Amino acid sequence: MSQQTWMLYAVMVFFMSATPGPNMLLALNHGIRHGFRSTLMTCFGLMTGLFLIMLGSVAGLGAILAASQVAFSIVKYAGALYLVYIGFRTWRASPRVARPSATGPARGNRLDLFRTGVLVSLSNPKAFIFFMALFPQFMNKQAPQLPQLLILMITFMVIETFWQFVYAGGGARLSRWLTSERRMRVVNRLSGGFFMGAGVALGASRL
Repeated sequence: MSQQTWMLYAVMVFFMSATPGPNMLLALNHGIRHGFRSTLMTCFGLMTGLFLIMLGSVAGLGAILAASQVAFSIVKYAGALYLVYIGFRTWRASPRVARPSATGPARGNRLDLFRTGVLVSLSNPKAFIFFMALFPQFMNKQAPQLPQLLILMITFMVIETFWQFVYAGGGARLSRWLTSERRMRVVNRLSGGFFMGAGVALGASRL
């Protein structure tokens, strides 16, 4: 992989990751509700899920999902239902603005944030196929494959982490404006509606 190819890949991923999606919206929503420091656990969960997706793609899971309609449908609808569930919970959430404690979140809460991040990240089976289709476009077939895959994976995760921190930090700053239950309720409804809409769109997709 040449430096020019890597730069093209990095620029493409930079703008692609900046586009709001379930992962970024979760980081934003948790930043609003739990503060930036607590949302780091959410981001860690999101990146863990992303790393598992990449490993699954490299190991051939993407090919299995692409070849087996049954396997793909099971994973797709399970992910769609989870997004709808997250959206419903967010929609129904108390409009009170969470105030992070000085000592940080409790252990149980940290684990819950981490688990939610992992599950939301894994909720879209298309990601497995996406990485299987994306990586080869930037790889040199004549060069060793593993070092190139590692570079592509690490680059993607670094850029994705950067944007998750931006969204989480933006949410934490936005929480200062959300000083009324009415404003917080609007944010909950918008976020919940987006998650449920993403779940429905994912379930209805023919791909």
